[in-house]
Amino acid sequence: MEEVKVGRVYRHFKGNYYFVENVGYDSETKERMVIYKPLYHRDDGRTIWVRPEKMFLSEIPERPDNITGQKTRFVLVDEIEKNYI
Repeated sequence: MEEVKVGRVYRHFKGNYYFVENVGYDSETKERMVIYKPLYHRDDGRTIWVRPEKMFLSEIPERPDNITGQKTRFVLVDEIEKNYI
C-alpha cells in the first residue's frame, strides 16, 4: 500500500485541499493515522482532522459529489509544495 507523504498537499474528491501535518499511530490497534488540516476557511472552526491512512487513500465508488473525477478519496497534488506548518 502507498504511504501518505507528510508535509504535502492532497486534494479531496470534493475539491478542497488539505495539508498532511503528520502520521500517528492508534494506541490500541497500531493503525497508521493521517493528521491533516484544511487549506480553506471553515465556519465550524475545525482545523485538525485525523483519519486512518487506509481510508485516506481508499478507492471511492462513483458518486455525484465527486467533482474532481478522482478514483481515490485523496490524491497528492504535485504542483503544490509549499510547507503549511
